[in-house]
Amino acid sequence: MTLLLLEALGALLLLVFIVWWTMFSGRKNGELKDDSPRPGENPAADKKPD
Repeated sequence: MTLLLLEALGALLLLVFIVWWTMFSGRKNGELKDDSPRPGENPAADKKPD
């Protein structure tokens, strides 16, 4: 029984470590900024000339 509890604890710690690693191992200054305009953001630019 103790062995099963130790194995479950080890699996839980591994899961927590994997989640922590994926959350905080990104770029140092965050994500790159996307400067391209999104559709609907500037209605004048989305209009097609007649």
